[in-house]
Amino acid sequence: MGWAYRVEELLITVLAGEIRDGDVAAVGGRSPIPAAATLLALYTHAPNATAIILGSRRHFPFTEGSKEFFDLAQRGGIDLFFLSGVQIDGQGNINLHVVGDYEQPRVRFQGGMGSGMLYYMARRVVLFRMEHSRRVFVPRVDFITASGTTPPGAHRPGGPTALVTPRCVFDFDRERGRFRLRSLHPGVTLAEVVGRTGFEFDIPEAAPTTPEPTEEQLRVLRGPVLAELAEVYPEFVKELTAG
Repeated sequence: MGWAYRVEELLITVLAGEIRDGDVAAVGGRSPIPAAATLLALYTHAPNATAIILGSRRHFPFTEGSKEFFDLAQRGGIDLFFLSGVQIDGQGNINLHVVGDYEQPRVRFQGGMGSGMLYYMARRVVLFRMEHSRRVFVPRVDFITASGTTPPGAHRPGGPTALVTPRCVFDFDRERGRFRLRSLHPGVTLAEVVGRTGFEFDIPEAAPTTPEPTEEQLRVLRGPVLAELAEVYPEFVKELTAG
């Protein structure tokens, strides 16, 4: 390959690949990488998808704010949603509340802000995290903000399908409630991923390498995508284009 890229750009292209043409793909707050991925998909392989990006005037088609958005989600109108967590465990549970004991936590966060419902009702949920460490990927989260699996008979149209990190991509098997390594990013070894992951996961006989961004993807991402993203995430765009 004759062009360089940043790890953020790799994650953006990987997340964009999760969006199918015709999808209604939604992105919440403080999520510049999934927002960029959604725009990239619209500009490339999924022109008939619908993007819902919190904070965007063009891509937030509601007049009553989050109420209409959550109404749409509860009606099953979201095909794909992106979620993250302070902690994520091997059963796909995410924690956005506390680290440590709930009554006397070491750190307390803002909470789920609708994540529990969206994790259930969006047909597919792709998890992402920019830090790949045992501090984030734990054997069991300290608090379950939203569960990755549900008991038989529970109404759950959707749930987790993948986890994307700066080191690799995992698929999530909903029936088994367990992650499986899909691919290693270029230059990353299996031993590195195992060493940085606090939960057990399934490993294929030969883990493929994550496809690198194409020259066309980088051209579109660095041009019209970032120009549009700057409305919502100006600091992220500035950081990504620096140097």
